[in-house]
Amino acid sequence: MKEGIHPKYYPNARVVCSCGATWTTGSTVELIRTDVCSNCHPFFTGEQRIIDTAGQVDRYHKRVKQRDLHEAEEKARLELALRKRREALLRQQIEALDLGDRVHRLLVDAGMVTIGDLLKKMEEGEAALQSIEGLSARSIREIKERLQMLGLTSE
Repeated sequence: MKEGIHPKYYPNARVVCSCGATWTTGSTVELIRTDVCSNCHPFFTGEQRIIDTAGQVDRYHKRVKQRDLHEAEEKARLELALRKRREALLRQQIEALDLGDRVHRLLVDAGMVTIGDLLKKMEEGEAALQSIEGLSARSIREIKERLQMLGLTSE
Protein backbone atom coordinates (compact mmCIF):
# COMPACT_ATOMS: atom_id res chain seq x y z
CA MET A 1 0.00 0.00 0.00
CA LYS A 2 1.23 3.50 -0.80
CA GLU A 3 1.83 5.88 2.05
CA GLY A 4 -0.10 9.23 2.34
CA ILE A 5 -2.85 8.58 -0.21
CA HIS A 6 -5.56 7.35 2.16
CA PRO A 7 -7.73 9.69 4.25
CA LYS A 8 -7.51 9.64 8.03
CA TYR A 9 -9.73 7.00 9.60
CA TYR A 10 -11.73 7.76 12.76
CA PRO A 11 -12.74 4.51 14.51
CA ASN A 12 -15.06 6.40 16.94
CA ALA A 13 -16.73 8.87 14.57
CA ARG A 14 -19.96 10.32 15.99
CA VAL A 15 -23.23 10.17 14.01
CA VAL A 16 -25.93 12.71 15.01
CA CYS A 17 -29.48 12.45 13.66
CA SER A 18 -31.95 15.37 13.42
CA CYS A 19 -34.21 13.50 15.88
CA GLY A 20 -31.46 13.70 18.52
CA ALA A 21 -30.19 10.10 18.42
CA THR A 22 -26.38 9.64 18.45
CA TRP A 23 -24.06 6.66 18.03
CA THR A 24 -20.49 5.92 17.00
CA THR A 25 -19.13 4.20 13.96
CA GLY A 26 -15.95 4.05 11.93
CA SER A 27 -15.59 6.70 9.21
CA THR A 28 -13.22 9.02 7.41
CA VAL A 29 -15.20 11.97 8.83
CA GLU A 30 -15.12 12.77 12.56
CA LEU A 31 -18.77 14.01 12.77
CA ILE A 32 -21.64 12.85 10.55
CA ARG A 33 -25.05 14.58 10.56
CA THR A 34 -28.07 12.78 9.11
CA ASP A 35 -31.76 13.62 8.71
CA VAL A 36 -33.23 10.15 9.27
CA CYS A 37 -32.16 7.14 11.32
CA SER A 38 -33.78 3.91 12.52
CA ASN A 39 -35.17 5.76 15.57
CA CYS A 40 -37.19 8.23 13.49
CA HIS A 41 -37.69 6.62 10.05
CA PRO A 42 -41.42 5.89 9.37
CA PHE A 43 -40.63 2.32 8.34
CA PHE A 44 -39.21 1.55 11.77
CA THR A 45 -41.49 3.74 13.91
CA GLY A 46 -44.77 2.98 12.16
CA GLU A 47 -45.77 6.68 12.17
CA GLN A 48 -45.33 9.44 9.63
CA ARG A 49 -43.15 12.38 10.62
CA ILE A 50 -42.11 15.16 8.34
CA ILE A 51 -38.54 16.30 8.76
CA ASP A 52 -38.36 19.71 7.18
CA THR A 53 -34.80 20.92 7.08
CA ALA A 54 -35.23 23.56 4.38
CA GLY A 55 -38.74 24.83 5.21
CA GLN A 56 -40.17 23.27 2.06
CA VAL A 57 -43.23 21.81 3.77
CA ASP A 58 -44.05 25.14 5.42
CA ARG A 59 -43.72 26.96 2.10
CA TYR A 60 -45.95 24.36 0.44
CA HIS A 61 -48.63 24.69 3.13
CA LYS A 62 -48.42 28.47 2.83
CA ARG A 63 -48.95 28.29 -0.96
CA VAL A 64 -51.92 25.94 -0.54
CA LYS A 65 -53.43 28.28 2.05
CA GLN A 66 -52.95 31.27 -0.26
CA ARG A 67 -54.55 29.38 -3.16
CA ASP A 68 -57.56 28.42 -1.02
CA LEU A 69 -57.91 32.01 0.15
CA HIS A 70 -57.71 33.27 -3.44
CA GLU A 71 -60.35 30.77 -4.59
CA ALA A 72 -62.68 31.79 -1.76
CA GLU A 73 -62.25 35.49 -2.62
CA GLU A 74 -62.87 34.77 -6.31
CA LYS A 75 -66.02 32.80 -5.47
CA ALA A 76 -67.28 35.65 -3.25
CA ARG A 77 -66.58 38.18 -6.04
CA LEU A 78 -68.47 36.04 -8.55
CA GLU A 79 -71.44 35.61 -6.21
CA LEU A 80 -71.56 39.37 -5.59
CA ALA A 81 -71.47 40.08 -9.34
CA LEU A 82 -74.28 37.58 -9.97
CA ARG A 83 -76.35 39.05 -7.14
CA LYS A 84 -75.87 42.58 -8.50
CA ARG A 85 -76.82 41.41 -12.01
CA ARG A 86 -79.96 39.73 -10.68
CA GLU A 87 -80.93 42.83 -8.68
CA ALA A 88 -80.42 45.02 -11.76
CA LEU A 89 -82.62 42.68 -13.82
CA LEU A 90 -85.34 42.74 -11.16
CA ARG A 91 -85.43 46.56 -11.29
CA GLN A 92 -85.84 46.62 -15.08
CA GLN A 93 -89.19 47.41 -16.64
CA ILE A 94 -91.30 44.55 -17.97
CA GLU A 95 -90.67 45.94 -21.46
CA ALA A 96 -87.17 44.42 -21.25
CA LEU A 97 -88.75 40.96 -21.60
CA ASP A 98 -89.90 41.95 -25.10
CA LEU A 99 -93.35 40.46 -24.66
CA GLY A 100 -96.23 41.28 -26.97
CA ASP A 101 -98.07 44.61 -26.54
CA ARG A 102 -101.25 42.93 -25.29
CA VAL A 103 -99.39 40.84 -22.66
CA HIS A 104 -97.35 43.86 -21.57
CA ARG A 105 -100.50 45.96 -21.18
CA LEU A 106 -102.25 43.21 -19.18
CA LEU A 107 -99.31 42.92 -16.78
CA VAL A 108 -99.02 46.69 -16.28
CA ASP A 109 -102.79 46.93 -15.70
CA ALA A 110 -102.41 44.21 -13.05
CA GLY A 111 -99.87 46.40 -11.21
CA MET A 112 -96.64 44.76 -12.40
CA VAL A 113 -94.22 47.38 -13.69
CA THR A 114 -90.83 45.73 -13.08
CA ILE A 115 -89.54 42.22 -13.62
CA GLY A 116 -89.28 41.92 -9.82
CA ASP A 117 -93.01 42.58 -9.49
CA LEU A 118 -93.69 39.85 -12.04
CA LEU A 119 -91.46 37.35 -10.18
CA LYS A 120 -93.25 38.12 -6.89
CA LYS A 121 -96.55 37.37 -8.57
CA MET A 122 -95.14 34.12 -10.02
CA GLU A 123 -93.93 33.04 -6.56
CA GLU A 124 -97.54 33.04 -5.45
CA GLY A 125 -98.12 30.27 -7.98
CA GLU A 126 -99.25 29.86 -11.54
CA ALA A 127 -102.84 30.38 -10.44
CA ALA A 128 -101.95 33.98 -9.53
CA LEU A 129 -100.92 34.65 -13.13
CA GLN A 130 -103.95 32.80 -14.49
CA SER A 131 -106.17 35.02 -12.38
CA ILE A 132 -105.13 38.03 -14.50
CA GLU A 133 -108.01 38.52 -16.89
CA GLY A 134 -107.03 38.05 -20.53
CA LEU A 135 -103.68 36.33 -19.86
CA SER A 136 -103.64 33.00 -21.72
CA ALA A 137 -101.68 29.84 -20.91
CA ARG A 138 -99.56 30.51 -24.01
CA SER A 139 -98.70 33.99 -22.72
CA ILE A 140 -97.75 32.56 -19.31
CA ARG A 141 -95.51 30.01 -21.03
CA GLU A 142 -93.85 32.82 -23.04
CA ILE A 143 -93.28 34.85 -19.86
CA LYS A 144 -91.65 31.85 -18.17
CA GLU A 145 -89.41 31.22 -21.20
CA ARG A 146 -88.20 34.83 -21.25
CA LEU A 147 -87.48 34.78 -17.51
CA GLN A 148 -85.64 31.48 -17.89
CA MET A 149 -83.51 32.94 -20.70
CA LEU A 150 -82.45 35.70 -18.30
CA GLY A 151 -81.63 33.11 -15.63
CA LEU A 152 -84.29 34.33 -13.22
CA THR A 153 -86.25 31.07 -13.00
CA SER A 154 -85.15 27.44 -12.89
CA GLU A 155 -88.12 25.89 -14.68
